[in-house]
Amino acid sequence: MSNFFYFNYAMPTQLFILKTDIRSSEQIDRIRSFFENSKSIVKWSLDTEDIDNVLKIEATANLEESVIIYQIREEGFYCERLPD
Repeated sequence: MSNFFYFNYAMPTQLFILKTDIRSSEQIDRIRSFFENSKSIVKWSLDTEDIDNVLKIEATANLEESVIIYQIREEGFYCERLPD
């Protein structure tokens, strides 16, 4: 029997790749709540071993990159779009 309320489709997402100055687990903890409490963020990761401390965020289509950058800067970190 199939469930009437179950839909098997992928929600459209977008990928943001950002350059930051976040380097330590303590600094990651300062931004973690924003990412984990946002219903628009599907997945996120931060590569602190990369020279640009790359932050990758997979989000639903209704989240704007400027909102993410603003939130990270509000926590006192550098953040900008990584050039293509």
